[in-house]
Amino acid sequence: MTLPSHAQVVVIGGGIIGCSTAYHLARDHKADVVLLEQGKLTSGSTWHAAGLVGQLRSSASITKVLKYSVDLYKQLDAETGLDTGWKMTGCLRLATNPDRWTEYKRLATTAGSFGMDMHLICPDEVKKMWPLMDVSDLVGASWLPTDGQANPSDITQSLAKGARMHGAKLHEGVRVTGFDMDGDRITGVQTSQGTIKCDRVVNCAGQWARKVGAMAGITVPLQPVKHQYIITEAIDGLSPDAATLRDPDRRTYFKEEVGGLVMGGYEPDPQPWVLDEFGGDVPDDWEFGLFDDDYDHFAQHLEQAIERIPVLTQTGVKQMINGSESFTPDGNFILGRAPECANMFVGAGFNAFGIASGGGAGWVLAEWAMTGEAPLDLWVVDIRRFSDMHKDRKWVCDRTLEAYGKHYTIGFPHEEYTSGRPRILSPLYERLKRQNAVFGSKLGWERPNWFAPDGMAPQDVYSMGRQNWFDAVGQEHAHVRNSVGVFDQSSFAKYEVSGSDAQAALDWVCANNVSKPVGRLTYTQLLNSRGGIECDLTVARIAQGRFYIVTGTGFRTHDLGWIADHIPAGDVNLQDVTEDWGTLSLMGPKARDVLAAVTSDDVSNSAFPFGHVRDLDIAGHKVRALRVTYVGELGWELHIPIAATGAVYDVLMAAGQGIRPVGYRALESLRLEKGYRAWSSDITPNDTPFQAGLGWAVKMKGNTPFLGREALSAAAGEPLGKRFVGFTLDDPDAVLLGRETILRNGKPVGYLTSGGYGYTVGKSIGYGYVRADDTSDDALQAGDYALIVAGETLPAQIGLRSFYDPEGTRIRA
Repeated sequence: MTLPSHAQVVVIGGGIIGCSTAYHLARDHKADVVLLEQGKLTSGSTWHAAGLVGQLRSSASITKVLKYSVDLYKQLDAETGLDTGWKMTGCLRLATNPDRWTEYKRLATTAGSFGMDMHLICPDEVKKMWPLMDVSDLVGASWLPTDGQANPSDITQSLAKGARMHGAKLHEGVRVTGFDMDGDRITGVQTSQGTIKCDRVVNCAGQWARKVGAMAGITVPLQPVKHQYIITEAIDGLSPDAATLRDPDRRTYFKEEVGGLVMGGYEPDPQPWVLDEFGGDVPDDWEFGLFDDDYDHFAQHLEQAIERIPVLTQTGVKQMINGSESFTPDGNFILGRAPECANMFVGAGFNAFGIASGGGAGWVLAEWAMTGEAPLDLWVVDIRRFSDMHKDRKWVCDRTLEAYGKHYTIGFPHEEYTSGRPRILSPLYERLKRQNAVFGSKLGWERPNWFAPDGMAPQDVYSMGRQNWFDAVGQEHAHVRNSVGVFDQSSFAKYEVSGSDAQAALDWVCANNVSKPVGRLTYTQLLNSRGGIECDLTVARIAQGRFYIVTGTGFRTHDLGWIADHIPAGDVNLQDVTEDWGTLSLMGPKARDVLAAVTSDDVSNSAFPFGHVRDLDIAGHKVRALRVTYVGELGWELHIPIAATGAVYDVLMAAGQGIRPVGYRALESLRLEKGYRAWSSDITPNDTPFQAGLGWAVKMKGNTPFLGREALSAAAGEPLGKRFVGFTLDDPDAVLLGRETILRNGKPVGYLTSGGYGYTVGKSIGYGYVRADDTSDDALQAGDYALIVAGETLPAQIGLRSFYDPEGTRIRA
């Protein structure tokens, strides 16, 4: 077929993600779609994928995406007439030690929270389901009956046919060579057969997505890794309906295929595909390429597989597949609109989960491309979770290999990556290190998680129960409640918005009223068109036409991009100033005593009330002080010219009053007691401010239009459907992490969005949304509540107000 001169949407890549996206664009949106594939459909990593389809993830939204894939694969053949090879065999995950078994108990609880039925079964039951397996070392297994397997090429061809049936045009043998650009917008796709003018582009180029993105100036942080599996000869006694099998303690997986087994694994020493000889990119002619068999490297999997399924010692190998797969630095795939380009969307980096994800990823990506908004909370896979450091391909490779190696390791709570560190250092790094700080990493920044007391090694020791830092963090927590602590939060993302139209622009994107006098702060959400919460941040008015915005470290690219995408045109300048300012949060009942000792400025409650911003002179430096708190105590955020951060810290520490440094784990405990929401867990694009209990921060009473107002107005007077509430447990050993199921009168009504321990109240604390027709205080309090924690049902007490200082008297002291 001849290429058209114009298309509404050009999809690049004819693997499962590209074909699914084209299918959904054509079916759901009646879009004028052209798909370009440089080779043949199914090429790249799709054709040699193993084809296991699992659904459960730690995110409810991503689980929904994967469940959608299964539902689509079940019925796609009826629509297109092409079989997908889908078999709902179910999946067994094996546990050989107590920590793994605890992990599965938590997974089963998460599955129940997300509406899936995962069973925990004993070794004898496993043996009945898989007679060829040696179960002598098993503690048990999890069983998810709705998982399965499919034929990747068949699914892709069926999606391609469905796309054509709905009007999409698919072209093979057409290579993208560049883009026509108008500023940050693509106006045309240059190809080996001419240029196609277009409105938007969806980059589903798989292993070539990084190269394609670079043509438009965007970063797609991928690393090709060599991934091997074998296909065995037929095995007597192997059922064609045998469950797919994951044996993570032996790092292997299995599925039945044509009477034999497909077996592969995730080794701790993965092999990256080093591409220097190809200019750093996967060669164009690698569409159906494979590497030479490498049994030396694969031997570690073979040895473990034979231990698990002894009949393999008598079974021949028909074929080894040694192909390249795209993996990412955090093990999550990449979706969404790239921040550097106004109309390129990306669907890539599926970490060998492309078949499981393909149907759902195409659905949400098509919706995202056509409406400009993700249809649900997709933060964990959003391309805007990355930052400039992800342009460093060596760093991306190192971190990706670490993530690959963790694919089947036990997912201990609070576990930190170690590769590529330290990357970004606060000016206080060495000072805090000398004070026994144990650092974590957030978007490259080294941040103190906790401080080891004298005589204790400054390192995390991971476990499924209370971890080694529990008591030390409790001491830090108590110190902030009773005295004063200082948190190094220099990693906060910070922006300035200036210009004669700055106020009007922020009036539109902010749900709360930012049109306050100079010197005032506003806590606000930024909403999508559905009224869901896209950002959660603080806006300080520092001059008539100048605003200073502070948001979370990990949301730097996301929040900046959201603001840039949605502020109206005019005299508005948006600038990222993160590295210009260090941030020290001075918190606790003695915070004013410390501050008064280091500045001659009046910091009394009358001169410097809560919710205000002032410039203070400290140690000869002009410090921007924001009176705000995330711990529920009197306090200030001190924003300091970055080079002066160390000098100001030293002066604060010399002021006495019992001041000490405090880490992020104590911060988390303190905020849980106060019920402060955390974006991406407690509040997300799936939740409105009214459901989240943040209606007080929305300017509904005025007439000022803002993004999301129409959706909130339309819902006014209607039942909320769900409400954010807190819970405490009396069980002293319960460890809450989030995703625990909430029971009301014995029936599931939601799950925890976050959890931890409140040292002041002396109980485990969790928060989540309770689904109910009547969400009034009286109706909610009338229920009898419990939480399912790692499979155990524990009585819980509901809390509709803060568990600590509900009147907020301490923050306004």
